[in-house]
Amino acid sequence: MAAQPFYREFTIPKQTDMVRENAFLGTEAEDTPLPKFEDVRAQLPMPIWEHHEDAVACYYRAWEIAFGNLRKPAPGSGFVSNFIDTAFNNCLFMWDSAFILMFGKYANRIFNFQKTLDNLYAHQHPDGFICREICEKTGEDRFSRYDPSATGPEVLPWSEWEYFLNFGDQERLAKVFPPLLAYHQWMREHHTWPDGSYFSSGWGCGMDNVPRMMEGYSPEFSHGHMIWVDACLQEILTCNILIQMATVLNREAFIPELTAERDALTDLVNRKLWHEDTGFYYDLWKDGRHNMVRHVGAFWSLIAHCAPADRAKKLIAYLEDETEFKTPHRIPSLSKSHPDYMQEGGYWRGAVWSPTNYMVLKGLDQYGRNDLSYEIALEHVNAVVGLYRQDNTLYENYTAEPDCSGKIAKGNPAKSDFVGWTGLSAISVLFEFVFGIKPDVVKNKIIWHVNLLEAHGVEQYPFGQNGVLTLRCAERKCLEEKPTIAVSSNVPVAIEVIWGGKEKQRMEINA
Repeated sequence: MAAQPFYREFTIPKQTDMVRENAFLGTEAEDTPLPKFEDVRAQLPMPIWEHHEDAVACYYRAWEIAFGNLRKPAPGSGFVSNFIDTAFNNCLFMWDSAFILMFGKYANRIFNFQKTLDNLYAHQHPDGFICREICEKTGEDRFSRYDPSATGPEVLPWSEWEYFLNFGDQERLAKVFPPLLAYHQWMREHHTWPDGSYFSSGWGCGMDNVPRMMEGYSPEFSHGHMIWVDACLQEILTCNILIQMATVLNREAFIPELTAERDALTDLVNRKLWHEDTGFYYDLWKDGRHNMVRHVGAFWSLIAHCAPADRAKKLIAYLEDETEFKTPHRIPSLSKSHPDYMQEGGYWRGAVWSPTNYMVLKGLDQYGRNDLSYEIALEHVNAVVGLYRQDNTLYENYTAEPDCSGKIAKGNPAKSDFVGWTGLSAISVLFEFVFGIKPDVVKNKIIWHVNLLEAHGVEQYPFGQNGVLTLRCAERKCLEEKPTIAVSSNVPVAIEVIWGGKEKQRMEINA
């Protein structure tokens, strides 16, 4: 049975203007059949990676598990769309779903994974609140809105923007903008301190047991009267994305308030949360001290692009420091230097997680460190594939260091068949950071960072609403050798090839 709210809410919140525009509320549930993996396997994008058959097999295994987790709306649940289950406890999770869809986009023409989020929008409350965890059978919120663990992190706009960059679907963008803005306005009113900084909880931020709290506060359930570094940085990212959405949709009236919040938060983060002596962003305890806990949440500053260049350089250096975050398998959720770091993972006390890895890789690209994002992505994919080779599955999280047998292991604890967000590692990280293929449909181009020496590429690569591409790079003898690229496409597209870290070639492909 779904957990009941901690107290009965006697008042009905007033409906906000943006919630009135929420087109998902009250719509009829979708009633269409779910595709089966064995029927659609041949329609999926087809990775090519010479001498890496296990990575290709792991890719298809991820899709097999994912398609096995597809669900239809249960009668009476208030769900409106077919969706992919989070693969955790028969609840739809906000944080998990947002990341799952960042690989689901590659099979969008087979099953519209993005519509998973429609079920969250359909459960938006009149004041803009969306619970982070909703029971799939009954549609009940698992938390009361004023519980610090009730919602978050606010990553829904990022997921929708990634989808837009891949498909240019302005119709969906216009439809999701009102519930996204309404939710952000609720977060700004109910999850901030008087100075405008944001708070969360261990469960609310998604990183359940990071040892970041002052003594006496629950690491899972309390906000600890603390300024949460990841929560603040995620809101800067959200403001950036909502501004871009408003620009595309000609809804400029919302840009001044979003810009003002973004600028104020950026200033606050860089004044209050940066520690100059150690060159890192930290949570801030209620007594004004940095907690000095270096965790992966600080790296949201890269994808939010709010770290000045000199600070970003210091922060990134931690990823290359073997006493901190440069473990044999990066990126651990907690710095190796912390006394509570656990070699066996300990959930968020040292394990490596697909969503935070994907976030850091995207952030490194923001600062031009494509070399490092490739290096980390390759070791991460190799670790995931290595354990897949042994166990025929993908796990919720992984160890950052080898176990006594000398191999990277599943984290302790970690669920198996977790696709789930670990599909990111087998699919999106493979395509975008190991192969280096990054689409920008809005600008009608693909940027291809060629780092591999082996022949590689993708057939049946989806691009925009109707594009289907074949992208192939031939084997090379050295990194400096100019890649031999072969591209076929049914739509015009520009391919910008980058190799050796700096050499560039632009190809115009006509349909």
